[in-house]
Amino acid sequence: MSHDDPPPAPAKKKSPAEEAAEKRREKLTPGSLMKAVIRSGRGDATPADGDQVILHCTIRTMEGIVVNSTRREHGGKGIPLRFVLGKSKMILGFAEGFPTMLKGEIAMFKMEPKIHYAEDDCPVTPPDGFPKDDELQFEVEMLDFFKAKVVTEDLGVVKKIVDEGKGWETPREPYEVTARITARTADGKEILPSKEVPYFFTLGKSEAPKGLEMGIGTMARKEKATIYVTSTYLTESSVMPQLEGLEEVHFEVELVQFTQVRDMLGDGRLIKRRVVDGSGEFPMDCPLHDSLLRVHYKGMLLDEPKSVFYDTQIDNDGEPLEFCSGEGLVPEGFEMCVRLMLPGEKSIVTCPPDFAYDKFPRPVNVPEGAHVRWEIELLGFEVPKDWTGLTFKEIMEEADKIKNTGNRLFKEGKFELAKAKYEKLLREYNHVHPQDDEEGKIFANSRV
Repeated sequence: MSHDDPPPAPAKKKSPAEEAAEKRREKLTPGSLMKAVIRSGRGDATPADGDQVILHCTIRTMEGIVVNSTRREHGGKGIPLRFVLGKSKMILGFAEGFPTMLKGEIAMFKMEPKIHYAEDDCPVTPPDGFPKDDELQFEVEMLDFFKAKVVTEDLGVVKKIVDEGKGWETPREPYEVTARITARTADGKEILPSKEVPYFFTLGKSEAPKGLEMGIGTMARKEKATIYVTSTYLTESSVMPQLEGLEEVHFEVELVQFTQVRDMLGDGRLIKRRVVDGSGEFPMDCPLHDSLLRVHYKGMLLDEPKSVFYDTQIDNDGEPLEFCSGEGLVPEGFEMCVRLMLPGEKSIVTCPPDFAYDKFPRPVNVPEGAHVRWEIELLGFEVPKDWTGLTFKEIMEEADKIKNTGNRLFKEGKFELAKAKYEKLLREYNHVHPQDDEEGKIFANSRV
């Protein structure tokens, strides 16, 4: 190699799983695994790592006696097997044979004992009374395979995307979900028929089987998917009250819509429900501290939805409410929620009295101890003024405004908000450089 040649690329380090598969493959010897195609498949795609394969399998002795089968006609349950290549534990003959098959193909694999259940350190145990020390024939029909989304590491919940959804966001607890759902047993029997009106439920409230919830938690809006759920994750719910005898259920799901629900305090008392999406990226495009916000809102008593006590569209001559965040100008619960909104977003907020009007000037028709509901639309906001390029005099004027706000908040007993103002000012002061003694004196006094 000349000194001008680039150095050879370093060999890509194999993962422990790849190394284990390679070591296992060394057990294959000529003639230990033989394949004969009984019926050709379609297309030219074959399964790869990460694909879920679905198949029927019948195992026979070399004399043709059936010793095990998934098929009903051979004494099985009629339920196909499912494996995720590279993830599921399986005999070596399957691990090597499946990736050679096409969809719809039927093949006969002849395996020596060391390639099936008599393999040293075989990761799966054979059924009781299985002739594991005999050479056997495995007749496999490859029904389907596809790229799988593994939802749980034990493969108890696996998803197949049928139609891609829209956007990046997926629902999580305690989001509210609207979805069309049908369900079948693993052998194709319908147990949850389709219905005209979609299902509506809240994630995390046991209103749908746990595995179905977990699968939906990986879906985007408008996505269609099949979610494969084993009995471990089939918990009782209002969606599916009958679960007896079910080993596995395949859910066909279309995620129609979901509402972002935030439990702001973590105790269920202050809840923000987003009903119309805003524009921009969360949380980068949400209002910063000290932003000037413009909102329309309607306030009503929680238990009396018709008791509107304030509506900017009516009581404010149709003009939006303008206020600066971080200045204690609106109830704490109101501001906490608006700070997590994007421009154009509409949200419904239910708020307890201690975060509403029990610690804030109460409107006349709001009784003490009232739980309230606000319907809020964030029209837009302006970020705080940047001090770069301002004269010393202008900077001191801006500083006075912030200091005076901090003093007012301190007098009102809103110590956390006051502290935030003072700390902001001290941070900003690090970038202020007085040019002469007079400015130095003004600056020192202000800082003190």
